[in-house]
Amino acid sequence: MSDLRVLNLVPSEASRFFQQQVDTLESLGVENKILSVPGRREYDDGDTSGRSVLDYARLYPHALAASFGDYDLIHANYGLTAPHALCQPNLPVVLSLWGTDLFGKYGRVSKLCARWADEVVVMSPDMAAALDCESHVIPHGIDLERFRPEPAAPARERVGWTDEGYHVLFPYPPEREVKNYPRADRVVDAARDHLEAPITLHAVTGVPHAEMPSYLNAADALLLTSHHEGSPNAVKEALACNLPVVATDVGDVRTRLDGLPQAHVGRSDAELVDGLVAVLRSDERPRGRDRVREISRQHTGEQLLSLYRTVVDG
Repeated sequence: MSDLRVLNLVPSEASRFFQQQVDTLESLGVENKILSVPGRREYDDGDTSGRSVLDYARLYPHALAASFGDYDLIHANYGLTAPHALCQPNLPVVLSLWGTDLFGKYGRVSKLCARWADEVVVMSPDMAAALDCESHVIPHGIDLERFRPEPAAPARERVGWTDEGYHVLFPYPPEREVKNYPRADRVVDAARDHLEAPITLHAVTGVPHAEMPSYLNAADALLLTSHHEGSPNAVKEALACNLPVVATDVGDVRTRLDGLPQAHVGRSDAELVDGLVAVLRSDERPRGRDRVREISRQHTGEQLLSLYRTVVDG
């Protein structure tokens, strides 16, 4: 067991994959203190639209004061918390970049801060390639006990979907610009011209994380149309449930889906439509679960703990 004490900075401690990371590390003996950015929370993956620059500035005095406490290191989760971690004089800094913080409008801030952190964690090889410093690829882990395949019929009964037609899952808020719901809507609308049965596009958001396996198993396909990503958890969770995935070429998606039947990556709308039609016409399910065993939450937690040890031991 570990005896490390870690001060975490995060946009929102309600972020489900951050909370899962904390829970896993605590099961490995790490004691965590969490400081989150004040202000309204819009989404759970670090999106900044719900907070102002002033909100982020208000985090710094708390981070500075806490850095004088009995901690072994400070972990900045998401790029815009990195300046706060780097501007305290007491603790070594681990910086985790999630994707939108590197490829979005504040990417320059994240890249600059990454140069000064003691260690940097990214979600995918593409993110590592975008930096001009060394980093460790440790994606957010998947709870394979929770996300597992099951028959569609009972899952649809739980979520209230009919057994008629096809069900396509878009697991994000439609208003979230980076997730590009309008493109998903276009793709599904075009796919309707190629299939006799009706297709329903479900934008599912705001449900408890514990209920997401039911939606994944109720669906016939996951559709991801994001402008950019790091290592989208929705894709990995879909694979853990052996759900077909159709996605834009973002983050590590192409690597995750490479060679899997009933999994398609497209750059154009036409390629996405063709991929979606193909997976909906087929009764075959990809053996995606085998692809994500290596990123179970336990394994990625142990990797992060090892990195903490490296930082602390110098």
